[in-house]
Amino acid sequence: MTEPEHHHRSMRMPKPKNNAGRNLKAAIGVGVGLGVLVLLGILLSPWGWYIVVSGAMAGATWEVGSRLKESGYHLPMPIMIIGGQAIVWLSWPFGTMGILASYVATVLVLMYFRIFYNGADKEARNYLRDTSVGIFVLTWIPLFGSFAAMLSLMENHSVPGTYFILTFMLCVISSDVGGYIAGVFFGSHPMAPLVSPKKSWEGFAGSVVLGSVTGALSVHFLLEHHWWLGVILGCALVVCATLGDLVESQFKRDLGIKDMSHLLPGHGGLMDRLDGMLPAAMVTWLILSVVSSSYPV
Repeated sequence: MTEPEHHHRSMRMPKPKNNAGRNLKAAIGVGVGLGVLVLLGILLSPWGWYIVVSGAMAGATWEVGSRLKESGYHLPMPIMIIGGQAIVWLSWPFGTMGILASYVATVLVLMYFRIFYNGADKEARNYLRDTSVGIFVLTWIPLFGSFAAMLSLMENHSVPGTYFILTFMLCVISSDVGGYIAGVFFGSHPMAPLVSPKKSWEGFAGSVVLGSVTGALSVHFLLEHHWWLGVILGCALVVCATLGDLVESQFKRDLGIKDMSHLLPGHGGLMDRLDGMLPAAMVTWLILSVVSSSYPV
């Protein structure tokens, strides 16, 4: 072997240890399309962002409800979707009080109408099971999603609300990219093999590193605040996003399905994209609320 040939071989990139498990071309195309839609929502915030978030919540609720119906669950979908929209939209004028009031009202209506789902003259079978699943879906999708919507209402000094949404989205994307790359190239220790075999501790570490670095840079340069709050944001967001991924994986495992739907080629269903983002939105709103209300002098 000649010296140049040996040098060329030594410079090769490491081979991936794992398969990505998706159609990359389709995934990238759909990802770009979704990115453009999200960017439009950010630029036209707050109303544009609320339309994007509320539309996603309605679609995700319908998608999850459809899979539950196929598995024999009975949920009054009009109540689920209309109530979910109320939870999101009432956060605009009333903040967290609007979220809480509309959530409780929707749960109460769900509890009542599930009794008569099969008609007033028929017994309400599986009432506790179906009502519990309905409350789970309302919490999982519109309740968590309403915190993402409220990011557009944040504003302080010279920092516009769009920068708070942008910080959230940049951290979410960085978490996904960091986890994807580290998982594909280095993943060898499964995090929860019985729930999600492809999710590894190496991938989680990649998410934490890239998510916290992006959080620090975004909070420092975009939000003009302490960089270390961005590190906390990145780490907390990654933890919540990972837990959200595992919850959705267990949900699909219970129903015996691989994807929520085939709505997004290369990605699966809408909820397959939102699973980690929704709980991450809650902790992001909490930390960025501290940022927006306590600027350093």
